[in-house]
Amino acid sequence: MPEIRRLPSDLVNRIAAGEVVERPAAALKELVENAIDAGAQRIGVVLCDGGLQRIEVVDDGCGMAPEAMALALERHATSKLPESLIGAEGAIELVTTLGFRGEALPSIASVARLTIESRERSATDGWRRIVDHGAVVADEPAALPPGTRVRVEDLFARVPARRKFLRTARSEYAACLDVVRRLAMARPDIGFTLETATDNARRTVLSLQPGEALDTRVARIIAHELKDNSVPIELERDTVHGVMRLTGVAGLPTWNRGVADHQYLFVNGRPVKDRLLVGAVRGAYADMLARDRHAVLALFLDLPPSDVDVNVHPAKTEVRFRDSAGVRGFIVSGLRHALGTGDRRSAQGPDRAAMARWVSEPVAPSSAPIAPLLENVFLNRDWNAPQPRLGEARTSWAAPLAQPQGRAEEAVPVPAEAQAYPLGIARGQVANTYIVAEAADGLVLVDQHAAHERLVLERLRAAGAEEANRRSQALLVPDVVEMDEVDCDRLEDAAAGFARFGLAIERFGPSAMLVRALPAALPNADSGALLRDLADDIAKHGKQEDSGALLLAERLELVLATMACHGSVRAGRTLSVAEMNALLREMEATPRSGQCNHGRPTWVKLGMDDVEKLFGRH
Repeated sequence: MPEIRRLPSDLVNRIAAGEVVERPAAALKELVENAIDAGAQRIGVVLCDGGLQRIEVVDDGCGMAPEAMALALERHATSKLPESLIGAEGAIELVTTLGFRGEALPSIASVARLTIESRERSATDGWRRIVDHGAVVADEPAALPPGTRVRVEDLFARVPARRKFLRTARSEYAACLDVVRRLAMARPDIGFTLETATDNARRTVLSLQPGEALDTRVARIIAHELKDNSVPIELERDTVHGVMRLTGVAGLPTWNRGVADHQYLFVNGRPVKDRLLVGAVRGAYADMLARDRHAVLALFLDLPPSDVDVNVHPAKTEVRFRDSAGVRGFIVSGLRHALGTGDRRSAQGPDRAAMARWVSEPVAPSSAPIAPLLENVFLNRDWNAPQPRLGEARTSWAAPLAQPQGRAEEAVPVPAEAQAYPLGIARGQVANTYIVAEAADGLVLVDQHAAHERLVLERLRAAGAEEANRRSQALLVPDVVEMDEVDCDRLEDAAAGFARFGLAIERFGPSAMLVRALPAALPNADSGALLRDLADDIAKHGKQEDSGALLLAERLELVLATMACHGSVRAGRTLSVAEMNALLREMEATPRSGQCNHGRPTWVKLGMDDVEKLFGRH
């Protein structure tokens, strides 16, 4: 039998680093959590090269004495478990701090150059300790204000097997930014700043003041439009061990995104990515959102520590609930209550009093007698006079029926050439959404938005083979669209591919894009909404890059459907008969026009035999 032996401490630390510190964002998360647990009121973060070259976290917390600093760099040494709990049964379940294992600092120090400088508030001098990939290289006094400064440099520089699996600086920066946002959202009482540094200058990416209201902090981090397109969440429920409370901000179903990255979930102040909570959110919005759209929200679940286990994942991003079914039902009911009754801008149910009046209230009689009107229209009408054509003004005989009147055009015989039109001739529009057409062999109903969405998609696909001036429409005044810096990076990388389809965009500062031209097929598209959805699509489909890499051209094909949706005729828009007929003719000439980009049918036909059966004529 092979001999069993203890591993050296430096190797143990590197193995632990593989679980806790797999990338710069993980190291940053541990350092910021330590600053929060230290009672900091302000936390500053500086990133160089997306954290690959340097991560620096500065706080004004309680600080550490020199002997405590040395102890903090030993494995499983922590100040976050009170002495009264050490050895006690269920001690881990009662922890309320973000960190408690005592693995982060020694793990980081084993795979990077770690510099810690700290000073207690009661001390006159600070202390510095430098550990270079597990070896202490400096232990000396330092001058700094009360608090702690931690600098991590050259992460995985001496572990090439790990270094080569890291992503680009932009990708690592995006992950670090997400970490800071989530922690800043969880603690609106703490001020946060995030800066990026180069050899020549620093740039402030995030600056949040301490003591902000929760909804203000959430809106500043996610999007300023969220404040006007959301409902507050405030719900409590008694449990066996205490009170379970749900607070936060939930976006209206009509204000959604194409990717689930804008859902922020917290349990007892800890940012988590838990499947149960994600499933509860999806269930709450199930009948209010399309399957490919996602809600935007920030939910804070607070419950007794004994009802949740936070020690089930090395990075503490997952939790386990004592009563998972109860927690899920609590979140679903809370969200549905807020969306259904807390705000009448969405998910609104019919008013019972209004429904009762609709059923029982008698119709007020018209002031004009009906019989003279009918006599004027049908008995005194000159039936031999020429009939108005489609789109022409009506004759004076119809004036008495001006109130009320419909928008339908007057029926005329179906022209002979209509025999060649499979979708027939437009006769009217129902609910400003469905086109009613008469074909030679039946009645046709067309969903105008779904149909036009397919037509625009096919035009965009065909635009790749056309000349640039035919597929693009320059804007008289370029649109400036403010976005997250990460989304701007994604769009900037794909700008050359978008230009093939007539969308001309360029970077306009760190957190804005400039739209100079739109595809000719999308002349009236909302530039801001279009770019946000395109960035979401790239984020969603670009996640496969490290397993085989979807080429840019293939990813562009996936986002064309998003562009088409923004350029199509919306449901609720009034169309003239000429516009309806033009849409029908283009559908007949376009391949795959029978279904929209999401797989739903764009038109249905009811044959004349079926119509006659409805009236008992068959």
